[in-house]
Amino acid sequence: MDVKTIGVIGAGQMGNGIAQVAAAAGFQVIMNDISQEFCERGLATIKNSLGRLVKKEKLSNEQLEAILGRIKLSTDMGDMAGADFAVEAATERVDLKLDIFRKLDGVCRPDVVLSSNTSSISITKIAGATKRPELIIGMHFMNPVPMMKLVEIIRGLATSDETHALTKDLALKMGKTPVPANDYPGFIANRILMPMINEAVFCLMEGVGEAKDIDEVMKLGMNHPMGPLALADLIGLDTCLAILEVLHQGIGDSKYRPCPLLRKYVDQGWLGRKSGRGFYQY
Repeated sequence: MDVKTIGVIGAGQMGNGIAQVAAAAGFQVIMNDISQEFCERGLATIKNSLGRLVKKEKLSNEQLEAILGRIKLSTDMGDMAGADFAVEAATERVDLKLDIFRKLDGVCRPDVVLSSNTSSISITKIAGATKRPELIIGMHFMNPVPMMKLVEIIRGLATSDETHALTKDLALKMGKTPVPANDYPGFIANRILMPMINEAVFCLMEGVGEAKDIDEVMKLGMNHPMGPLALADLIGLDTCLAILEVLHQGIGDSKYRPCPLLRKYVDQGWLGRKSGRGFYQY
């Protein structure tokens, strides 16, 4: 299938990043969210990101304008009828994602692949909400999308070889490195990453170390570019909690139980960078 237009559902930190790399790769993009305000905020983030590349002389002003010109904003899911491939990048909630896929299934052409940027939820479960399970696949980008090379490609039980090949090809065209992962809770990246973040939160809760010291140990001792608590703030503590709950419920092992302090921060609304406060203040 010749993909020219990519629909992105969600204009948040993941959605606008996916829209940016797709437009930069030459695709027309329909970036959809529930309100014009969210769409405009996502577009502003893209402009800022591209603007930094112009300042570094990695992009010309003409290229910036061309990329922005390929992005159309939308608050109507019906606009996805014009997409040749769709990427869902909404909040990590099962009910929300299933509802979006039911709507996409009714709006998009029958031959269009519907992918999810979910970081933990079963692709097979998502596919079960549609009438095209062979065309459902996971396309898990990393945050921040414009900088990170990895895209996990996750096949559901019924995902076809053609769907997998097309999705892998699109990831390559966007300048990413596709890596296959099987459809288990958390896939590969978050099954390994989230227990590390969760254990760092337990260390903070139990007084093993202060946040900055826990992060400094992991940066200097394990050569990580940033510490687990700072990374959790970047990802969003609500997202971390949601992924851990999927891991705990889906695998049934107590080692994945979310730390009570993480849950308390989320209850308080301290979600990390996006709220101005998490394990650090911003």
